[in-house]
Amino acid sequence: MGTDVLSLRIDHELLERLRDHAAKRGMSVQDYVVRTLMRDDFDQRFRTAVEETEKFYEETEKFYGVT
Repeated sequence: MGTDVLSLRIDHELLERLRDHAAKRGMSVQDYVVRTLMRDDFDQRFRTAVEETEKFYEETEKFYGVT
C-alpha cells in the first residue's frame, strides 16, 4: 500500500486542540488525524452494514410472513 500527501489549512485553535488530543495519546497530530479518519470510516461502513442487514431481514420477514 502506497502513501499520498494531504495538506490542510486549519484554524490555529483547532490545530492546538488536535495537538492536545494527540499528546494525551502519545501520538503525533498526523497519526491522530489519520486514526480518527480511519475510525470514522469504519464506523460509517459498520453502520451501513447493520442497516443493510436489517433491511434484508425485514424483506425476508415480509416474504415469509414472519412477524
